Amino acid sequence: MVRRVAVVGAGVSGLAAIKCCLEEGLEPTCFEQSEDVGGLWRYTDQAEEGRASIYRTVFTNSCKEMMCYSDFPFPDDHPNYMHNARLQHYICKYAEHFDLLRHVQFKTLVTKVKKRPDFSVTGQWEVVTQRDGKEETAVFDAVMVCSGHHVYPNLPLADFPGIQKFKGCYFHSREYKEPEKFRGKKVLVIGLGNSGSDIAVELSAVASQVYLSSRSGSWVMSRVWDNGYPWDMLVITRFRTWLGNILPRALSDWLYVRGMNRFFKHENFGLMPLNRTSRKEPVFNDDLPSRIACGVVVIKPNVKEFRETSVLFQDGTVQDDVDAVVFATGYSYSYPFMEDDSIIKSRDNQVTLYKGILPPRLEKPTMAVIGLVQSLGPIIPTADLQCRWAVKVFQGQCTLPPVSDMMDDIDEKMGKKLKWYGNSTTLQTDYITYMDELASAIGVKPNVLKLLLTDPQLALQVVFGPCSPYQFRLMGPGKWSGARKAILTQWDRTLRATQTRITPAVPTAFPCLAVLGVLFLLLLLLLAALYC
Repeated sequence: MVRRVAVVGAGVSGLAAIKCCLEEGLEPTCFEQSEDVGGLWRYTDQAEEGRASIYRTVFTNSCKEMMCYSDFPFPDDHPNYMHNARLQHYICKYAEHFDLLRHVQFKTLVTKVKKRPDFSVTGQWEVVTQRDGKEETAVFDAVMVCSGHHVYPNLPLADFPGIQKFKGCYFHSREYKEPEKFRGKKVLVIGLGNSGSDIAVELSAVASQVYLSSRSGSWVMSRVWDNGYPWDMLVITRFRTWLGNILPRALSDWLYVRGMNRFFKHENFGLMPLNRTSRKEPVFNDDLPSRIACGVVVIKPNVKEFRETSVLFQDGTVQDDVDAVVFATGYSYSYPFMEDDSIIKSRDNQVTLYKGILPPRLEKPTMAVIGLVQSLGPIIPTADLQCRWAVKVFQGQCTLPPVSDMMDDIDEKMGKKLKWYGNSTTLQTDYITYMDELASAIGVKPNVLKLLLTDPQLALQVVFGPCSPYQFRLMGPGKWSGARKAILTQWDRTLRATQTRITPAVPTAFPCLAVLGVLFLLLLLLLAALYC
C-alpha cells in the first residue's frame, strides 16, 4: 500500500505532485536542491550546477489562460504572456495557497534512488539525500521524478570541426544571461529554437551583427494571432484537433503549411524547414522576421568549419571577424541519481515510458517521471494531469495493462511520432490527444455529449473554444466548482489584460463561430437521437 512518496524537485511539476499526493491522502516529501520553488522559472544571475537556467528576459510562449494550474487561474490583472519573474511569483502563490511548502526540504540534493532488496514484493525505494554535507537515507513507497529536462546542456563540439582553434569565445546558451557584454561585437548563434531565436533577437539590439545558423530551418510563429488574440487560444481547440485527425493527410499537410505561412513566407526569410509538413514544435518569436528584414540578424546554414577568427558555412560562404559563438543546441535528459538508469531508459538507451510517465518493466508501478514530454501545449497543466494519473496508479485505482501491452502502446506511439514529427524518439506529442488519454483513464475527460444535452453553452466552449486546463476539472475526481465559470469567462480575462484604454466599440457581423457552433450542436443532437 503506497503511503509515503518522495518527490524529486520543487518546480512546476514537483509542486503539482505534492498537491496531488495530499489530495489522495498520501504523505509526500519533496527534495529541492535550491533554496526556493520554481525550478526552471527561478532566475539566477549565474547558472547553477544541476539546475535549469534561463536568461533575464525570458517570457512565456503560452498564454495565462492555457498555462495555469487547472484549479488555480492567474489573477485577472496579469498580462497574457508573462515575464519569468511574474510567473515565478504565481508559482510561489500556488505553493502558499495549497500549503505545499511545509512538505519541501530545501537545499537538499537527491544523490541516489534505488530499489529496496524486497522491491518485487513491496515496491519500495531507498532515497539518499545530502544536506549541509550530511547524508541521509529514507525509505519511500513511491517516487515521483520531477527534475525536468532542461538541466544538462547538449554541446556537440565534435560536430563542429576547428572549434578548438577558434580564438573567440564560445559557450552554451545555458550560460547566457544578458546582452550588454556583446555590444559592438559580431556574434554567431547556432540553433534555430526558441532560445536561439530569443538570444539572436536580443543581441541584435547591441551587437554590430548577429548571424543565426540553422541546420534544418523552422516554422516561426507569433504569440499574437488573428485579431490580436493569443495564438494558443485559437489554435489549441478540440475542433481543430478533430478536424486534423479526420482530414486526408495531403489536405491536412497543405492546410498546415498554409497556416504557418499566413503572416510571412518563410522561404523568403531563409527559415523554411526542410521537412515542411513535420509537426515539430515551431519557434515562437514576435520579432525575428522584422530583425531579419532590418538586416541585424542574418540567417545562415549549418557551420561546416571554424577557423581562428572566421566561420565557413555549408553553402561555401565565409564570415570573418566573428567574436563570439552561442550554442543554442538544446539539452540532454539525464537522471544521475538513478542507481539503475535503465529503469527509465529501458531500451536502446532511449526513454521508454508508458503514457510518457511510467517505467513499464517495473515489478511494482511505484515510480513516475513527470514533465518528460513536449507538445504544442503548456507544461503546467500537462504535468498536473500526469501527477493525477500517476497517483491513481500508485493507489491501484487506475489499472495497468500487461507489460507486453504497455510496450506495444509505446511502439505504436513511436510510429506515430515518426510520421508526424520525423523522429520516433522525440519527446513531442499531440497536446489534446495526450491530455484526453490521461483524463479518460482517471475519469476526468469532459463528456461533450452530456454537456450538449445539459449545458450547451459550456459544450460549445469546450468543443470550439480553447482547450484550457479548466476543462479537466469539470467532472470526475478532483472536480473544481469554479471550472465552468473559468471557461465561460476566459475570453473576458484575456481581453482585460490588453484593453487598458477604452475605445469606441466597432459593430461586427454575427460571428461565424457561433453559426458553426449551432450547426455542429444540431448535428450532434441528431446523431445522438439516431444512435442512442
